[in-house]
Amino acid sequence: MSELAGRRVVHVTTADMSLVLLLGPQLRAFAAAGMDVVGVSAPGPWVEQLRAWGIGFEPLHHATRSASLGHDVRAVGELVRILRRLRPDIVHTHNPKPGLYGRVAARLAGVPAVVNTVHGLYATPDDRRAKRAAVYGLERLASTCSQAELVQNVEDLDVLRRWRVPERKLVLLGNGIDLSRFGPRRDPAQVATARGALGVGPDQVVVGTVSRLVWHKGLREVFAAAAALRDRRPDIVFCVVGPEDADKADALTPADLDAARTLGNVVFTGYRDDVEALYAGFDLYVLPSYREGFPRSAMEAAASELPVVATDIRGCRQVVDDGRSGVLVALRDAPALAAAVERLADDGALRAAMGRAGRAKALAEFDDRHVVARTLDAYRRVLDEGRYSRRRSMAPKYPS
Repeated sequence: MSELAGRRVVHVTTADMSLVLLLGPQLRAFAAAGMDVVGVSAPGPWVEQLRAWGIGFEPLHHATRSASLGHDVRAVGELVRILRRLRPDIVHTHNPKPGLYGRVAARLAGVPAVVNTVHGLYATPDDRRAKRAAVYGLERLASTCSQAELVQNVEDLDVLRRWRVPERKLVLLGNGIDLSRFGPRRDPAQVATARGALGVGPDQVVVGTVSRLVWHKGLREVFAAAAALRDRRPDIVFCVVGPEDADKADALTPADLDAARTLGNVVFTGYRDDVEALYAGFDLYVLPSYREGFPRSAMEAAASELPVVATDIRGCRQVVDDGRSGVLVALRDAPALAAAVERLADDGALRAAMGRAGRAKALAEFDDRHVVARTLDAYRRVLDEGRYSRRRSMAPKYPS
């Protein structure tokens, strides 16, 4: 990896939470490869964690997660100034908005190599034609500013090909997790500890989900399924692990959370940094999301040897083998979700078989070391292209 040693790579996201929770293992791996790694995003409470890892950070004050054309335009100018000062060898962009304006800003700043990760196109085949045309057209336009497009999902790869993003730029990246962190928990003491943390009893069937508290994660269907099963299946309890996300337009309100709690079979834990331990308390996992790129939590559940019930959409289809490692249900179909949950709750042998199949799939396909290797290969390629000059003066190492 000597050709990457000392090279500065700047990762651009909307929020510092993404740099830590979404990209943290990758950023640490790039730093371990000898690269000078800097994150750029809106500042927040996760910055100190980045610095503790030895990752540099630059605040992008005009980065917002909500729709704001004025802020987005100002963010471009602010990012151009940051990049001209940092003089990175590579800019790597993520998330829908910074993925678009970040590629443009990097090109305006004269950055020699630009890489973008498509975590999931912000439109699906079910969206209105006008939305699909706008999203795909903007992605095609922004791709003219990059040398590599790392696409997590094979279905998105096909879309970008149809929109004539050059094949030489496209890389099927996949997605991965730390398989040493997420694994089967067969120790009864671990299971008892996890269930105690969740506040559930040893004889209950625990249906877990890990997500931000936003409606597009399918929580409306989770609550509807809980309501449908409450009276006839008092042994089934739904546990929702994850933080509130008030910045999002579809965030659950305190009143929404109170309404779900009144069902009596829905438990909220809030944000937890030990989710790998909590999976030991689940009997099955649900993700009835409306939109996914390649869902990390479903991979974590599969690696933890849990059967997964998810919506039959892009992303979930890549994690769940329907009928083998879990069940795929129709979008926004709460009765189908409730039926799948009840079926698995009634059949411990089926849960165990699906869990083993999911674990095998995770070992074969969801290793984050493969994602890191593919990304480093893309870095080497873009640095070797003629646009990059090894005579380019390098900036001093970013202070950690």
